Amino acid sequence: MAYPDFYNPQRVGEMFRPDVEAVTRAGREAGLSPASEDERRVLLLLVDPQVDFIHVDGALSVPGAVDDTRRTIEWLFEHVGEITTIAASFDTHTPMQIFYPGWWVSPEGKHPQPYTLITPEDVDSGRWCPTVEEEWSVEYVHRLAEQSRKVLTIWPYHTMLGTPGHAMTPALYEAVAYHAAARSTAPEFLIKGRIPKTEHYSMLEPEVKVPEEPGGTLNLDFINFIAQYDLVYIAGQAKSHCVLETTRSLINHFSEERPELIRRWRVLTDCTSSVAHPEVDFEAMANEAYAHFVDEYGLQLVTTADPLG
Repeated sequence: MAYPDFYNPQRVGEMFRPDVEAVTRAGREAGLSPASEDERRVLLLLVDPQVDFIHVDGALSVPGAVDDTRRTIEWLFEHVGEITTIAASFDTHTPMQIFYPGWWVSPEGKHPQPYTLITPEDVDSGRWCPTVEEEWSVEYVHRLAEQSRKVLTIWPYHTMLGTPGHAMTPALYEAVAYHAAARSTAPEFLIKGRIPKTEHYSMLEPEVKVPEEPGGTLNLDFINFIAQYDLVYIAGQAKSHCVLETTRSLINHFSEERPELIRRWRVLTDCTSSVAHPEVDFEAMANEAYAHFVDEYGLQLVTTADPLG
């Protein structure tokens, strides 16, 4: 198909100022019906489609993310008249959080390097000690193990609130704005990840609940929002972390009371990639989890070449 004139696939993964005026004008001129008239309601759920994850020079660049994003944009253009709503999450951090180097220190006064794994044995032996929130931090690492969550990973500083790396990658933002104008609808944007005391991979809940904090428990409002749709397509970064844990949150919530909803969800497998780690095969771990979701619950894994439905 012919894509809108403003779209340049070579600029996906580049920094530029989105031309919102031009793309919304193009959307208004597309001649499409309003999303409010859709008989089949389709949601595109974009998980953390941000500069720091997608661009090759991003702080936590995911290998393959530029091509994933290009396919996402072009799939969106191909189905712009059928996609009712686009929703996107934004991983949002500040400098002092439990998964950043400054939170932890060794007896020699050194902070952990990015991609260091901190286990219960590490904190019990004193190999790594929290610099703040000592009691909570030790408990946190143990609770991750007890709940069979991912081992605490120290990450590079990424998607910091107020920095360019926090923004949606520009070419995708233009596509989202085009859809909004073409279908007379607004995108939904969700901020997550600001609680210092916990990781927050899923867009719907933190790894360990912090009930006293805003956003520290399961986001039932957004879950109920997702449940309104007849089809839900999931894309974004990273397959092994935020996309996986978002999918897991949905399945955990609906698997007993409304399991039929899970068969409405499709993960666009060619629009997401796994984090590269020097020691951990996150790709293999993710594939095992998705295979379980497919076999046990009926989740569908699709590609952008598959028909909508």
